[in-house]
Amino acid sequence: MHTTIRHFLLVCLCAVACTGCVTQKQMTYLSNATPEAADSINAHFTPKSEMIIHVGDALTILVSALDQEAVSPYNLPMAIFARPGQTELSTTPALQYYIVDEDGNIEFPVLGTLHVAGLKRTEVQAMIKQKLEAQVLNPMVNVNLVGAKVSVMGEVNRPGAVSINSGRMTILDALAAAGDLTVYGRRDNVLVTREKDGKLEIARLNLRSADLYTSPFYYLQQNDIIYVSPNKVRAVASTNASLWLGVVSTALSAATVIITVVK
Repeated sequence: MHTTIRHFLLVCLCAVACTGCVTQKQMTYLSNATPEAADSINAHFTPKSEMIIHVGDALTILVSALDQEAVSPYNLPMAIFARPGQTELSTTPALQYYIVDEDGNIEFPVLGTLHVAGLKRTEVQAMIKQKLEAQVLNPMVNVNLVGAKVSVMGEVNRPGAVSINSGRMTILDALAAAGDLTVYGRRDNVLVTREKDGKLEIARLNLRSADLYTSPFYYLQQNDIIYVSPNKVRAVASTNASLWLGVVSTALSAATVIITVVK
């Protein structure tokens, strides 16, 4: 009788333990990435150095030259803001920014309407510089995206917004900035949603496959949303943890009663 009870308890404990098992294979990224696979990947891999400007983006544009007075009409005035809760103005001026409108345009001083949506930051710089060269000697143009970010949600260690500071960001960069996936995150089912030309695009990425590099979602765009799905272990732990604890507790109580009666 005692042997039967011990076997029963062992089965219960094993069942609970198995719900928390995650194999090394499930945790591994890019498991099929090899030097041989690189040749196939490179045949379809398109590296991107910069993000594309979209409707709704905010841009800072600074025009400079040796003759600062000559370029002053082409720059927005510096803004001086009051600090929250205080009436005095800040002594540190800040650049104002341009918002890309629904038609993909910005209104630039003197030059007028400029279409920038669909262009890279450097392409906007080149366009403005070309227009200025007829009016300003050796103009220099600096364009930057303001507040570019992606959002990372789900089974990561630090969910939230991740700023894009280097001009480009990959899905692996974003997940690393979010503290990597938890042990409960599915490496083979990472959801990316993106708005493009007024339409929603959705992709599911497999971080365990080297095919990740050839996905058009490998390089992220500003305002992309990344969601890491929970694996079965997390699902079981979330929905059935109390049930398993109740079963084990009941089994232990029953075993205790049986042992007492037998004795």
